[in-house]
Amino acid sequence: MSIERSDSAQPSVEFWFDPICPWCWMTSRWISDVAAQRGFDIVWHPVSLQIINEGNDPGEHAEGMRQGHRLGRAAVAAGRTHDANVVGRLYTELGTAIHPGGRTDFDAILADGLEAAGLDAALAAAADDEQYDAELRANTAHALDIAGPDVGVPVISVDGVAFFGPVVTPAPQGEQALQLWDGIVAAASVPGFYELKRGRTAGPQF
Repeated sequence: MSIERSDSAQPSVEFWFDPICPWCWMTSRWISDVAAQRGFDIVWHPVSLQIINEGNDPGEHAEGMRQGHRLGRAAVAAGRTHDANVVGRLYTELGTAIHPGGRTDFDAILADGLEAAGLDAALAAAADDEQYDAELRANTAHALDIAGPDVGVPVISVDGVAFFGPVVTPAPQGEQALQLWDGIVAAASVPGFYELKRGRTAGPQF
């Protein structure tokens, strides 16, 4: 599928995230900078790395995945009562506390994030409410369906063309962010393009 639009048209952009993933967080900061510069909106969808890794041994990541799943439930609940922009604002608050902030007090992170995003404190109860798992599971399944079964997060869709990544550190800003965006969108528009990868030599740099 090719991406076709006029220069003046704004792309339809969706972003699937798990709040616990540092690589996903950096990609989200990059695409947020691009959106601000180009003037388009992003539709934010919480997913769960815990669901993606069902049947695998998560090892030392088990607790992080559990907490990411809990925060994902709260994001689903926020999206039900508000809109995708609110989900994005909540993700920003949660991710800022977890990643550059280095916090691990997840209940307090959620309470603070809801307050900072202007949301009802009662939404914190969603973190332990399994009624939100069906939607979180559906979001996760959809992300894997459109980007491929062997991926994690982030998943981005631009005008219906979906891909995993980019995985980048630190998050590019300004003109460099736009250059990366234009290159990735151009590559994704080629129907037969699937993968471009090199080994990581640096960890997350917030």
